[in-house]
Amino acid sequence: MSTVLEMQNVVKAIDSNGEDQRIIMNSLSLTIKKGEFAIILGGNGAGKSTLFNLISGNMKLTSGKIKILDKEVSELAEEKRAKYIARIFQDPKMGTAPRMTVSENLLLAMYRGEKRGLQKRQLKQYQEDFTKLLKLTGNGLENHLNIPTGHLSGGQRQALSLLMATMKNPDLLLLDEHTAALDPKTSTQLMELTNKRILKNQLTCLMITHRMKDALKYGNRLIVLEKGKIAKDLNAKEKKQLQINDLVQLFK
Repeated sequence: MSTVLEMQNVVKAIDSNGEDQRIIMNSLSLTIKKGEFAIILGGNGAGKSTLFNLISGNMKLTSGKIKILDKEVSELAEEKRAKYIARIFQDPKMGTAPRMTVSENLLLAMYRGEKRGLQKRQLKQYQEDFTKLLKLTGNGLENHLNIPTGHLSGGQRQALSLLMATMKNPDLLLLDEHTAALDPKTSTQLMELTNKRILKNQLTCLMITHRMKDALKYGNRLIVLEKGKIAKDLNAKEKKQLQINDLVQLFK
């Protein structure tokens, strides 16, 4: 099984009060194989968001190395790493262009990572494909093809963000608490869609969540962060034996 992500002794330190440095990622090493769906848990300040920011290039390393598909990307800018990575954030507003229609957003996602010159968009020829894709959400998005995404509900925007992020089968999918801002029913629907997309397309994924039930139900690996280090790393068999109370104990 090939390696998609490799982090070697990654350190992130920030200046504190202009004197001492605070270590927020502490010599972390992590390897993610192709097809793994790893759930990331951790309390406040454990380093979950820092982990994603370092992987995506939104934050620079203090030391260590990050490789994607055996290519070192430690010094690559965020836009360069977008060739390999798709990320969905907690805020539904961050994954789509609000003034552009649903179709226009999907068209942008179709050409993500490709060089584009001046040409006609030929939007109409994709309407049937887009309608079929949007029906997968089960929330009526297929009826809003020509509506600006800013007029959609939060759940619809996150579902659209998911479809956009997975259209071209990214090498690595980062789900940054992407259901946290949604009501329980909408969150459940989006997680079911997420799981189907990951399994059908055999995607490699890291997902941060605070929802213990989702941590137990989804994924084939469980990683617990604590003070910038990996405190627990459980495989699919070990994860399957866990109960909610076991997860709670991990944070005590």
